[in-house]
Amino acid sequence: MKFSKELYNDVVVESINLKRATYREAGDFKAALEKEIDRGWKKIIVDLDKCEFMDSTFLGTLINGLKKLSEKGGKLKLSSVHSDSKILLEITGTEKLFEIFKTKKDAIESFEKSLNPLSNE
Repeated sequence: MKFSKELYNDVVVESINLKRATYREAGDFKAALEKEIDRGWKKIIVDLDKCEFMDSTFLGTLINGLKKLSEKGGKLKLSSVHSDSKILLEITGTEKLFEIFKTKKDAIESFEKSLNPLSNE
């Protein structure tokens, strides 16, 4: 399975289960992401733990998803971004567009903390 989905309360985690995410998979992932956005999910995390590399087309899919979700009042966050993918984000200047977290757990917790700004845990 190239992609898998998990639910944590009102947070959808879309995991990329590929070592290399490229233009070949971008269309399928775009469809999966848009499906969740169209279903009304507003909190989406793309977990890149298993993905060591992504190309610019796949990155474009993430940016497109971020834009669509933002237009609907939602947020898309990234977790577990490997070094080669971080380099692509930095070179393209797109790391500033995304909230990026070290782990999936950290990303999930960031949504919970955003509901309670007084939380200092």
